[in-house]
Amino acid sequence: MGRRILNDALRTMVNAERRGKATANLQPISSVMVSFLGIMKYRGYIKNFEVFDPHRVGKITVELQGRIKDCKALTYRQDLKAKDIEKYRRGMLPTQQWGYVVLTTPNGVLDHEEAMKQNVGGQVLGFFH
Repeated sequence: MGRRILNDALRTMVNAERRGKATANLQPISSVMVSFLGIMKYRGYIKNFEVFDPHRVGKITVELQGRIKDCKALTYRQDLKAKDIEKYRRGMLPTQQWGYVVLTTPNGVLDHEEAMKQNVGGQVLGFFH
């Protein structure tokens, strides 16, 4: 159920980006979604996001920047070892210059670069480029 919520939210952002909108409203929310958006903000793919009423149904407003080409969450479970992250990234992302694979690891939700630095594996949540 949680991966579908994340996938719906990411597709909403991509569709808003393609229509040229400045913001996207995401609802319902989850803590994993907030972590995923934090990585996107850190890497410069979105300007900012604001969480409203996180303890109830909640809503997130995302300020878009115009850099997102595609963004997907995997709805199936994909486990990766630390040594296999680079090979998986090359297969999933269109080029080597940009894009990130996001993993949930024992150290929290990380992108593939941070996971390789910390030498941890985990489950693939999704990717964006």
